[in-house]
Amino acid sequence: MSSTLIHGATILSVDADNRVFEGGYISIHDGRISGVGQRAETPDPSGYDEVFDLTGHLVMPGLVNAHTHSVMVLFRGRSEGQSLLTMEGWYNSIREPELSLTSTDIGPAVALSCAEMALSGTTTFCDQYFFAEEIAEAVKAAGLRSVIAYGIVQLGDKQRGEEELAKATAFLEKQRSADGRVIPWFGPHAPYVDNSEDLLLAEVEVANKYGVGLHLHMACGPEDNEETERRYGTTAAVALEKIGFFNGRIHAAHCLDLSDEDIAVFARAPHASVSYNATAGLRSGREGICPAVNLKAAGVTVALGTDNVAANNSYDMVSEMRVAGLVASHREGVAQPLSSRELVRMATIEGAKALGLDKEIGSLEVGKAADIAAFDLRGAGYSETPDPETLLIYSGSGRDLRHLWVSGEQLVADRKLTRRPYDDIRHAYSATYSDFWDRVRDAKNKREVA
Repeated sequence: MSSTLIHGATILSVDADNRVFEGGYISIHDGRISGVGQRAETPDPSGYDEVFDLTGHLVMPGLVNAHTHSVMVLFRGRSEGQSLLTMEGWYNSIREPELSLTSTDIGPAVALSCAEMALSGTTTFCDQYFFAEEIAEAVKAAGLRSVIAYGIVQLGDKQRGEEELAKATAFLEKQRSADGRVIPWFGPHAPYVDNSEDLLLAEVEVANKYGVGLHLHMACGPEDNEETERRYGTTAAVALEKIGFFNGRIHAAHCLDLSDEDIAVFARAPHASVSYNATAGLRSGREGICPAVNLKAAGVTVALGTDNVAANNSYDMVSEMRVAGLVASHREGVAQPLSSRELVRMATIEGAKALGLDKEIGSLEVGKAADIAAFDLRGAGYSETPDPETLLIYSGSGRDLRHLWVSGEQLVADRKLTRRPYDDIRHAYSATYSDFWDRVRDAKNKREVA
């Protein structure tokens, strides 16, 4: 049995009591946390295989990125001037180039995304995209933990919807990794916009059968409610509740345009959560801002996500916590309506809860998987403070990550990846990037000639 002792650090447990241990310790045995406590309780280091004196560091649960599309690192910087939270902007800058993607593009893209997430403190992410099988294999190679939602886009084609549902079901049956790091879900892209009512209900039925969730985009723009307002005189959220969609585990991204009635729908649902993606929302140019404060007040689980790096350009969840806090202050007209402690919880245990993983990850407690991030607070910009959460969020950066563990396996050591060198990952990605965009250009030229 392998064993690791981490000591000397400021430890954020993010447990129910939000205990903070100054100069405390964490012990790990066989991938699970076996002890967390004060400096005076630190075990004898001689009994451990590995010992880390992390004086000057902040040690906390690994961050949970509750909404992203890891393949879309290929689109970084390609959507300038386009709002990806409208059908027009998404279709013009993303959907058409996506038609040139092949399975060989996926591994190098996801490997780079996983590297960037690991090197900034993320241990778990929720992905939704096509090529789910290839994404799963790349995640396994990287060692991170991921909920991978098989992306389903119907776009009015009933047969396509049926075929995608069958493929997604096969994905559910196949892709549960033995070590629990890959969790398959369904990923209807958006209700009514590109998934019909019948398909949505079929997805809920199958998801409930397999005990998995559905990850989708909701209330992103005016298109979301157009169909349901025309047919039912209600918003999409209210219409979905009436047909039974919210009987499943629903994890909804963005949610910029939720009404009070929509918030009540989420609050009534047995397992409904929201991914608040503040940076992506700001860059979209939309007036709406996710009502995170109101959702939380209603008892809804609210997590944090980066969205794809075409919308955000970064996987840095420390930066995402900062922007989420600033945007909430702006929306509510109140200073810090989301405290730094709340933001840390949203990026850890609340993200885990949204994904149905809060019994396994999201806090540093005995018996949970040892998913741990250690940030070095000894550099410029850091100084003494009574509030380590605020120090990290508003003074720090994900680039201050020094060590990272998933299930007790050290994936980042002294800011370097342990499984595969970053330079190798970047080299393979760069070749894939060049090849992909050459294909996109050639396909566009052919369309124009035709």
